[in-house]
Amino acid sequence: MADNSRGIAMVTGGSRGIGEAISRRLHHDGYTVTVLDLAAPEQLMTDGVVERFIQTDVTSADSIKTAVEQVLSAYGVIDVLCNNAGVSTMQRVVDMTEDEWDFNFDVNAKGVFLMTRAVLPSMIRQNRGIIVNTASMAGVKGVPLLAHYAASKWAVIGFTKSVALEVAQYGIRVNAVCPGFVQTSMQERELGWEGQLRGMTPSEVFQDYIRLTPMQRIEEPEDVAKVVGFLVGEDAAFITGEAINVTGGANL
Repeated sequence: MADNSRGIAMVTGGSRGIGEAISRRLHHDGYTVTVLDLAAPEQLMTDGVVERFIQTDVTSADSIKTAVEQVLSAYGVIDVLCNNAGVSTMQRVVDMTEDEWDFNFDVNAKGVFLMTRAVLPSMIRQNRGIIVNTASMAGVKGVPLLAHYAASKWAVIGFTKSVALEVAQYGIRVNAVCPGFVQTSMQERELGWEGQLRGMTPSEVFQDYIRLTPMQRIEEPEDVAKVVGFLVGEDAAFITGEAINVTGGANL
């Protein structure tokens, strides 16, 4: 373990967007951060936020096994796992392809399962650990044009609650965060997709997102990262199996 570290944290999809904000928050709170992603977190490494980067495909059990083994070899423990890697596409169900469905489920749901399965044995051995999964507002309410994405995030929440019951006896807590309309590169792509499907400009879609958010602003990645920081902290020591909405009221 690195000197003065609060613990060892792994963040999947930690190179950009919400994952980057989570990585920065965990580093700020004293964790030694390893990012697992397909793309290197160059700015995070330049800023000294990330100590280790492992190129990882979260849809591959072999890729994940190699990454987890490297982290355990380097540090001996994994204290925190943030399953943040996620993807989206947008389409009406009648036009949706099986490939679109599988792509969303392979990354968003299967990836969470594979990562959790790979990390749990070490957490069980050490009788402690914290897992935070990035779900979505779409995992607690229906969302048109995102049926496949929403279904994958509902799966994440169901998985979170079920695993939490299995591993609580080992001092392991498992929770999820459910972001709303977050300003990321993923959202930028979705603005274009939704605009085409709804006959609107991306700017009009963006204003619609704000209108649908009672707090009347678009969500920032840091809004989510702050809640993750709380969930991995001592103030959340008796919280497990929860899916925490971080939406500015957009899902009410």
